[in-house]
Amino acid sequence: MINPVLLSVCVMLALSLMRINVVVALTLSALIGGLSAGMSITDTVSAFEGGLGGGATIALSYAMLGAFAVAISTSGITDLLAQTVIKKIHGRHPDHLTNVIKYSVLGLILLMAVSSQNIIPVHIAFIPILIPPLLAVFSKLRLDRRLVACVLTFGLITPYMVLPVGFGGIFLHNILLKNLHENGLDVTASQVPTAMILPALGMLTGLFIAVFFSYRRPRIYPQTEPVIKQAEHKQLDKRHIAVAVVAIIATLVTQLLSGSMIIGALAGFVVFTVGGVIAWKETHDVFTKGVHMMAMIGFIMIAAAGFAAVMKATGGVETLVEMLSSTIGHNKPLAALLMLIVGLLVTMGIGSSFSTIPIIATIYVPLAIAFGFSPMATIALVGTAAALGDAGSPASDSTLGPTSGLNADDKHDHIWDTVVPTFIHYNLPLIVFGWLAAMSL
Repeated sequence: MINPVLLSVCVMLALSLMRINVVVALTLSALIGGLSAGMSITDTVSAFEGGLGGGATIALSYAMLGAFAVAISTSGITDLLAQTVIKKIHGRHPDHLTNVIKYSVLGLILLMAVSSQNIIPVHIAFIPILIPPLLAVFSKLRLDRRLVACVLTFGLITPYMVLPVGFGGIFLHNILLKNLHENGLDVTASQVPTAMILPALGMLTGLFIAVFFSYRRPRIYPQTEPVIKQAEHKQLDKRHIAVAVVAIIATLVTQLLSGSMIIGALAGFVVFTVGGVIAWKETHDVFTKGVHMMAMIGFIMIAAAGFAAVMKATGGVETLVEMLSSTIGHNKPLAALLMLIVGLLVTMGIGSSFSTIPIIATIYVPLAIAFGFSPMATIALVGTAAALGDAGSPASDSTLGPTSGLNADDKHDHIWDTVVPTFIHYNLPLIVFGWLAAMSL
């Protein structure tokens, strides 16, 4: 009988590639996976519905971050960035636009993406605010949006793999280190980011290939001149920008102290309100806009939590690992490779590396110890196996976020322009560099 996890992930990916809505694809594939494992339709639906609550915290976090992002946009900071870029290219013929401007724009986007994970911890909420005003800039530069998607995804994933601050602190210490300890691996907090450096170099390699080889050629998109004119002529209030800076600092400090994205975003939103950027009577409208902006992503993450619950109920992950371990023998290199591939399949189905770690750490830590992997190699295996698929999953916020901004004018396809490019450029190098880390550490 086909493994239910493997079957579910393949069905979900096939439906997504056919451009079926991701929520529908996740729900159908979860039902197919449960039924293929011998579960009744009632038990499968119960498991799916029982898991939906696991995505509620994430959905509420994104709603709050969306409201915070709308408040940032109201302050004018993102318009200031757009104006600065537009002024540099306005009136120039595309052939006269130098690579310096192109790579400067990409560098700014990368810097913002990296900062969204630690310095300004809004995660993907900045993308639907910052990117749409820049779409006309991309068209003027004849910039391939698949490249922008790769840049954004790199900035969303790589920092949490190696930097123990913000979301990286949650991933490396609160989740990865905790689950390693709970499963009997004696490692220190300082060892975790060190073990993840080599896998992170795989991400850097993929970014280099995307920027300088895969998508360096110009790609023509219809320009959206009204967006350019709107960004050019919008008046900015220096006091509002100052309040925005204070709100960002308040959000960062509150999130670090509380460990909650919801409380952090709420603190920033309060600062915007008290500072006069948002009138008290407008808070409802701003929050509604934020929820609307992030609603689809929230629903997908809730559906992904239900999918994950069904996968746990089937016992398919354990069965898949047991089947692999029984056929590997004592082949350590092959064991490392297959553990990474299984991690890729599991993460692509669940859509979140953060949610994947508790599932695979329980199985991988004893398995890695049995095969004789060192503690550092075990960290690299579990951490990389969890991060794998985050870039290439249709249900991952690291792919949903870039699409939410790049598809503002309906000229960017989620699967073929975000998921497939990021899968090729990040998941494949991650397997290679994760395997090298497992064998060398």
